[in-house]
Amino acid sequence: MDYDEFGFFEENAREAGLPWAGPPTVRREFVEVGPKQRVSALVWGEGPPRTVLLHGGAQNAHTWDTVALALGHPLIAVDLPGHGHSDWREDRDYWPVRNADAVAIAIERLAPQAGSVVGMSLGGLTAIRLAAQHPSLVRRLVVVDVTPGVTREKAAPIAAFVNGPETFGSLDELLARTARFHPGRSVSSLRRGVMHNARRAPDGTWQWRYDRLRPPGDRFGFEGLWDDLAKVRAPTMLVLGSLSGVVSPDDITEFTRRRSQARIETVEGAGHSIQGDKPVELAHLIEDFA
Repeated sequence: MDYDEFGFFEENAREAGLPWAGPPTVRREFVEVGPKQRVSALVWGEGPPRTVLLHGGAQNAHTWDTVALALGHPLIAVDLPGHGHSDWREDRDYWPVRNADAVAIAIERLAPQAGSVVGMSLGGLTAIRLAAQHPSLVRRLVVVDVTPGVTREKAAPIAAFVNGPETFGSLDELLARTARFHPGRSVSSLRRGVMHNARRAPDGTWQWRYDRLRPPGDRFGFEGLWDDLAKVRAPTMLVLGSLSGVVSPDDITEFTRRRSQARIETVEGAGHSIQGDKPVELAHLIEDFA
């Protein structure tokens, strides 16, 4: 099956009810961030990028396509290390601290004057670390449906999907499993996502386009990022999905204790992946905050 990664934008726009004036200007860039390590990103538009978008674990930059179309301004959407077209790491450490160091190099190269960094899930935790350690690159911080209080239990529904089979006999088999875990999404949107996030192996099977996430030392703890959040000086917004259980009321309390001026928003009808469930609503919040 032929795959054109820039061939779905009209379908994205039509499904979201966005006006279509022709294909947007989008190109793929690669930035060296270390020995045999490159981070890839989609660069939208021709002017200086105003926004940086960081996806969640087991996703890729194309998860933001509809949000990017709705925003309609120059931006970059980054493939985190081990995801999309970015290189994999031998140590499989794709956790926020290492991610932030790599992403910082990519932003310095591609979007040094961006006004906002938006991170969802793993990308949100990465963005918190980035804002604490590289404050000049994060002028405004938007964290989407995650806090450092996330636990294995809170993330269990997501892990159940991500930790499934690594190979599939056909694209339809992969799509069918994806649909079972995302019953609220249209089949067309899920097919787009699968096409962007999977590839066909030489033996004819289909595999995900991300390396399997494995916490360093079998740890799943982000509590140290609470201290990073307290160091952030950029205006901050936390966006929650009303149908998601990843962020608890106690997490919100701790978030606002660490960032007393943080803006808290909830998107009704959205689960954890707000950019997929309610992309236009999320775009409006990002634009308003910026």
